[in-house]
Amino acid sequence: MLMNRLAVASRGLMTSAIRRGGDGGVPGANLPFQIKNRFKLTVVFVAFFGSGMALPFVLVRHQLLKQ
Repeated sequence: MLMNRLAVASRGLMTSAIRRGGDGGVPGANLPFQIKNRFKLTVVFVAFFGSGMALPFVLVRHQLLKQ
């Protein structure tokens, strides 16, 4: 009985939060970057993930070249 009430309450809370969102379910409306320009998006993704992947190798090279 209590579980049913909790399920109904949480279901009502989720749907009201979606209704209040206001973005209409447009893909990419809630992202902090634009996804309309594919070339720019690709460059930003490569720079972001590439810098994270390259950082350990750059640090190891720096340590090995220190005298």
